[in-house]
Amino acid sequence: MNTHLKDKQQLLILFILAASLLTVAQSIITTGIVYLMSDFSVSSTQAQWSYSAFLLVVGVMIPLSAYISRKYSARSIFFFSLITFLIGSIICYFSTSMIVLIIGRILQAVGNGVIMPYVQILLLRIIPEEKWQTYMGVYGLVMAIAPVIGSFLGGFVIAFYGWRELFSFFTIATIILIILGIIFVKDNTPTEDYPLDYLSVILSIVGFAGVMLGFTNVADYGFTHLWVILPMIIGFITIILFVKRQFKLEKPLVNLSVLKNKYFLVGTTVICILFAGLNACTALLPVFIQGIAYNSAIISASVLLPGGLLIIVFNIIGPLLTNRIGIKKVLIIGCVISIIGIITMMFYTQNSSFEFMTITQSIRYIGIGLILMPATTWTLTMVSDKVEDGTAVNNTLRQIFAAIGSSMGIVILAILAGGSIGHNTASVIAFNQTSLILLVLHLVILILTILFIDEKDKILMQDP
Repeated sequence: MNTHLKDKQQLLILFILAASLLTVAQSIITTGIVYLMSDFSVSSTQAQWSYSAFLLVVGVMIPLSAYISRKYSARSIFFFSLITFLIGSIICYFSTSMIVLIIGRILQAVGNGVIMPYVQILLLRIIPEEKWQTYMGVYGLVMAIAPVIGSFLGGFVIAFYGWRELFSFFTIATIILIILGIIFVKDNTPTEDYPLDYLSVILSIVGFAGVMLGFTNVADYGFTHLWVILPMIIGFITIILFVKRQFKLEKPLVNLSVLKNKYFLVGTTVICILFAGLNACTALLPVFIQGIAYNSAIISASVLLPGGLLIIVFNIIGPLLTNRIGIKKVLIIGCVISIIGIITMMFYTQNSSFEFMTITQSIRYIGIGLILMPATTWTLTMVSDKVEDGTAVNNTLRQIFAAIGSSMGIVILAILAGGSIGHNTASVIAFNQTSLILLVLHLVILILTILFIDEKDKILMQDP
């Protein structure tokens, strides 16, 4: 029994370490977007695809997570994810064009999209439900540390050695993890003969990619251009077909019946809006600090570091506080704090001081840290008997909205700036106006929290 428990602990630790490394790759490139624009002679929206494509592919991969967790062993999932990520990292390092870089980023994202949801499923399978908030807080803490420190160090690496060295780090670190996996990851997780509906996979890829492509092309072509309208139409129609097909299948790729649970739907909506806003800011702030205010990548990374460290702390404080005062109060406090942080962004100028931007971003991150893990855990407890399906649906929608948010943040900024982002007053005003849109999104989260979110036992009493 002790040996079995030790194997589970080793398995979970290695998966969390691997997922942390792969998560670093998600946003670390945002610090180097300005450099990519220069090196490859591309626009900000084209360079943004190095980040948005990653998010999109992760979102497309996550619908497979319920199937993968049932069909394949932990050992198979571990090595497939890391080897795919390793190949992508090597391609990125040697990339000679934006297209090649994006191909490498797509392979990195495939690895991330497989391992990220599986870690969460593994944790929820092992830990009793009454301890989910606490352990999800610890999980969130570990997962938050890596990208924050990674983004900060990434700013220095890019400034002194260039963006390619980021991918040499990923290559070396991934090889080390693969070696550790060969030694410690046992092939002892249960599997079942679960069928894969290939048509559902194709529909999900075409649907989400079409919508994303349409949104991204808005900045370059305008809302009425064929390359905007056509991908969106194809994407939305395909998503509708995908959803209808899931309800017809006995064993669907994604069991969307969990969305019939009103509270799971509300919680997922809150998380989707939160991630759209969070990733919009992740993409917008380096562009503002470097491209509009003309600061260095080091300054950009340094402005975000204290807030990033605070979100790590509050990723664990949030769940612990939820156990003390309840989910509704924690989420309301988090919303109010994040709203204050976003309001301050509406007053940023080209001359905003390092201290002002650092403090205001720290406030925003505290609010997000209080919301993120408590809202995610609460949402999954609403469908605790279908944790694989709930995780797949929640993570899929979260990542799709994150991808749309990151793209639309830059798209809206470019449109409001008159089509070109630069060191000028128009771009500053455009950033302030884009911040107002982010403020509205967080107000929606606050309203949904007040109206619908409460303790599970109270909800069960109200809706037996």
